[in-house]
Formats: sequence, structure tokens, C-alpha cells
Amino acid sequence: MKELSIIQKTYDLVKYYVPIIERFPKVHKFTVGDRIINQLYDLLEGLIKAKYANKKLNHLINLNVQLDILRHQTRLLLDFQLIALKRYQYISQQIDAIGIELGGWIKKQRQKE
Repeated sequence: MKELSIIQKTYDLVKYYVPIIERFPKVHKFTVGDRIINQLYDLLEGLIKAKYANKKLNHLINLNVQLDILRHQTRLLLDFQLIALKRYQYISQQIDAIGIELGGWIKKQRQKE
């Protein structure tokens, strides 16, 4: 079965992002790093659950909030100089692409209800 594009993009983001975070100094790895990793895994898990849910809209709205939190946490990494600007830009582009798809999915669900 072909996976939804948004799920594949999130999966790819997890694969890219987690190894970067795991190389952080301990003081950041176990604070903001762990929070971001948990946020990434929760987002992936939530998208998979939403795919199978009968009433998707509430799930999707909550995931949109999680994505916005992830966006801000990622910006903090740049401000704390824990990731290079190029990596930040790439990660931000991936998050934005996921956000665009998520927004489209939410819009489609609102039309159904």
C-alpha cells in the first residue's frame, strides 16, 4: 500500500532530524533535543492514527498545533546556535511542506463536515 505523502514526508524528517539532535551537547540533548524528538515521533504517530480515524478533523487540528510547536522549537535551535543555518533552512522547508499538506487535509475535512 502506498503511504500518504504527508506521512512519508514526516517519516523522512524524523530520519534526517533525529541523528542531528542526538549529536547535541548533553545539556541540550536532554532538554530541547528530547522534546523535539518526542514531538517528531508524536507527529508521525498522530498522522498515521488520523489516516484511519473516522472523524479526522480534531486529530488534524491537534497535529497542526504540534507542527507549529515543532516549528518554534526548531527556530530555538538556530537561536541557540545548535544547528547551522543551512540545516535550519532545510528542516524549515520540510516542516512547511508538511504544514501545507496538513492544511489541505484539514480544509478537505471541514468541507466534509
